[in-house]
Amino acid sequence: MSDEKGEKFVIPVHSDDPKKKERPESDKPNFEGLSNVDKTKDEGEELSEEDQQLRDQLELLVERLKEPNTELYAPALETLRTLIRTSTSSMTSVPKPLKFLRPHYPDLQALYETWPPSENKSLFADILSVLAMTYSDTQPRGTLRYRLLSAAQRPADSPLADPGTWGHEYVRHLAAELGEEFSLREREELEQAEKVEQKDRLPGTTDDLRDLAKTCAKFLLDHNAEPDAVDLLEEMEIIDQVAQLVDENTYGRVCQYMIRCVNLLPPPDDVLFLKTAHSIYVQHHKFPEALSLAIRLGDPELIREDFSAPANPLMKRQLAFIIARAQVPVEWLQTPSTSDDEETTEEFEADLQDCLYNTKLSQSFRAFGKEVGVEEAKSLEDVYKSHLENTRPGISANVDSARGNLAGTFVNAFVNAGFGNDKLMVTADEGNSWIYKNKDHGMMSAAASLGLSLLWDTDVGLSHIDKYTYSAEEHIKAGALFATGMINTGVRTEADFALNLLSEYTENKSVPLKTSAFMGLALAYAGSHREEVLALLLPHVADDTISMEISSLAALALGFVFVGSKHGDVSDTILQTLLDKFERGDKSLDEKWAKFMALGLGLLYLGQQDASDATIETLKAIDHPISKSAQILVEACSFAGTGNVLKIQAMLHHCDEHVNAATPKKDDKDDKKEESKKDDTFQAFAVIAIALIAMGEDIGAEMSLRQFNHLMHYGDPIIRKAVPLAIGLVSASNPQLPILDTLSKYSHDNDLQVAINAIFAMGLVGAGTNNARLAQMLRQLAGYYQKEPDSLFMVRVAQGLVHLGKGTIGLNPFVLDRSVMQRPAVAGLLAVLTAFTDSKAFILDKYHWILYLLTPAMYPRFLITLDEKLEPLPVTVRVGQAVDVVGQAGKPRTISGFQTHQSPVRLGTTERAELATEEYIPFSHVLEGFVVLQKNPGWEKEDKMEL
Repeated sequence: MSDEKGEKFVIPVHSDDPKKKERPESDKPNFEGLSNVDKTKDEGEELSEEDQQLRDQLELLVERLKEPNTELYAPALETLRTLIRTSTSSMTSVPKPLKFLRPHYPDLQALYETWPPSENKSLFADILSVLAMTYSDTQPRGTLRYRLLSAAQRPADSPLADPGTWGHEYVRHLAAELGEEFSLREREELEQAEKVEQKDRLPGTTDDLRDLAKTCAKFLLDHNAEPDAVDLLEEMEIIDQVAQLVDENTYGRVCQYMIRCVNLLPPPDDVLFLKTAHSIYVQHHKFPEALSLAIRLGDPELIREDFSAPANPLMKRQLAFIIARAQVPVEWLQTPSTSDDEETTEEFEADLQDCLYNTKLSQSFRAFGKEVGVEEAKSLEDVYKSHLENTRPGISANVDSARGNLAGTFVNAFVNAGFGNDKLMVTADEGNSWIYKNKDHGMMSAAASLGLSLLWDTDVGLSHIDKYTYSAEEHIKAGALFATGMINTGVRTEADFALNLLSEYTENKSVPLKTSAFMGLALAYAGSHREEVLALLLPHVADDTISMEISSLAALALGFVFVGSKHGDVSDTILQTLLDKFERGDKSLDEKWAKFMALGLGLLYLGQQDASDATIETLKAIDHPISKSAQILVEACSFAGTGNVLKIQAMLHHCDEHVNAATPKKDDKDDKKEESKKDDTFQAFAVIAIALIAMGEDIGAEMSLRQFNHLMHYGDPIIRKAVPLAIGLVSASNPQLPILDTLSKYSHDNDLQVAINAIFAMGLVGAGTNNARLAQMLRQLAGYYQKEPDSLFMVRVAQGLVHLGKGTIGLNPFVLDRSVMQRPAVAGLLAVLTAFTDSKAFILDKYHWILYLLTPAMYPRFLITLDEKLEPLPVTVRVGQAVDVVGQAGKPRTISGFQTHQSPVRLGTTERAELATEEYIPFSHVLEGFVVLQKNPGWEKEDKMEL
């Protein structure tokens, strides 16, 4: 944000050039104490006849003002004003009247003090205010002082001249001094000190300053300096009043600049900026833009108002698509009828419900796959390309067939996700079922993989899965329950199959069936805030007769369902359970599952900023290592995606402790050693927290990578283990070369845990991109780790992720041109990363099904354009790298290096699409996902004219 406080008077090359350079002190001519002859010499110029005439005229006018005849004052001042105005309105060089009048400025100041109050004195103060720009280095805030004095001298019925009449430079000068004066007054109030120098106190109240600031802001807005206007109003703490100053030509640029500033502002200014931009968009009937800000604010009331506002049924459907994409709870909305005709209304509401419930997602996704030529199922060999792996000849690979088959299960599920035609599970023969090629817990993941292959297909999918729910094998049945939840991720049905089927298993005695039912509900209703799920799961959190695994997964499932809701009952129950267990000295708090209970608590506050303060204070009462992890998780989730620098610094402080560095004395007991070793888990979460907070904002994300580099060099083993995970989170589905090279280096680390996490992070970074360089790196790793079953398993999983949905599905949690954080997606990513903080105990043990918790983050990276009947409509679009054009002059291109395609098209994480022609008008401000188009009436007229 531009800051012009304390700026000295300079004349830029162009009048509205924002990057003006200050003239060094040494270069400024010193006019003091020189004779007239010397002054001319010092200015290094022989005056032309015209300049000499102007100089003489100005000196004569100054002399007139010193004469006792008061009747001469008014015409002299008027002439001075006219001469100065004509030269300052467009400053392409040093204005000559200011240059010639500068030596007379002290005399004029002294003269001004002797004049009695009058309208002439007001005009005199106006002229001095402009001349004060040349003395701003020695007499700060002179421009503002005389501007305020001019207002004070003017009679009540006489309007004050607009500052804009003196030119752009004058207004910018005034704006800089206004900010400076306002800060000084605020500081005085804070310190409640006596005014040190009363003579330095400027006239006028704070309200006078604000009124003047609004006048300046209005001028700046009208002259293409929107960022300067916003900065000025922010400094004067009246940013909410910008809504009254903008018009249809300026509101767009103002809102864009304000939204871009949000990540750089401290609370509560960030929320105020969003709310102000939202009110401006509503004022100008820009409903998609307003709705995206309401979703970003997470305010149910605003979302409801924005969704109900438009009367146009097509706009309404577009808003429904935006809400479905951001996974906003449908219960927040009201869908009032828009027509008296019952049939039309029913049809409209059925359409609207389809849009809100994402009903057509599976059908559209498969049609998109066909369009881009990836309809055919891929086999494992298509992904592995084993013939390209540089395996060392003569070394027989240590083949663990069960582990290899398990890896194949995940790869097959990830690669064919959403297409419903994979060769291992969906279209396999009954007798040759892939499920039975896996061992016990492997069968569960194999059965659950059906849910990923048939993702979003609630019609056909359930009939495929149904037969496995009657299996006598417990693990297969559990996998089928998990798959049922997975199919319903991000889509809703009237029948609520998932709730009906899974609710009866929540009381089952079998642990696999019970936990699968919990996680199935978590996936099916992630982010939906459904109270029905609360009644099923909450009793299991507080029940102290059941294992920590079950109660933690119940808490995690509630975290998924009520993500970002600040739900009082859930948070109270989880806190109370942790407190009770601690007071009873319950050993279950030491178990590996306890971290998931802490994560469940954190997810409730995702993106809620300060709302979690009371919860963090309560956690401090628990004197147990899990408490510190929980505090970090809750705080990190609260500020997720905000880029809050202070919180990132706090997390870095947690990382600089060397918890196990001190060598215990010989007489220390063994259990004390163990206890100290357990205590450092919080540091792994602190590292992930840095990525979680920084990931919403490009500059912060880039800077965090530098911090991770330092942590990798100097951190303890627990920190080094978490760094690759954090890198994966900060750039999910966004494979940039420096990041790939860094992770490739870490994937060969001596510490196998670091290497395994780095391999998984490579999968995360390349998820759904088909990145050829990354695919090659992973093939090399497959050869390198051919004798390490755990590492090889992870390489295979990463290969599956890179080809997620055959390169059509991404994991990045930011939607709508990366401006809105999709909370269920963040919950899914965090749950998997939490498991990877101890991969040996979870993913590489029998809980590999946790990998499926990535499902809420999966969504097709497509742009499908629809006509007015919501049928696909192929149009020409340009797709290129998104360029940030906020605050730039004119109308620069918003994409670079674009290619032209027919829709539907695939979009990368950092790519943006534009319509190539103006034949259609899009209803959405961002071309992403489903976009409704309307024929441009003006376009037809042009065609006819051409014909």
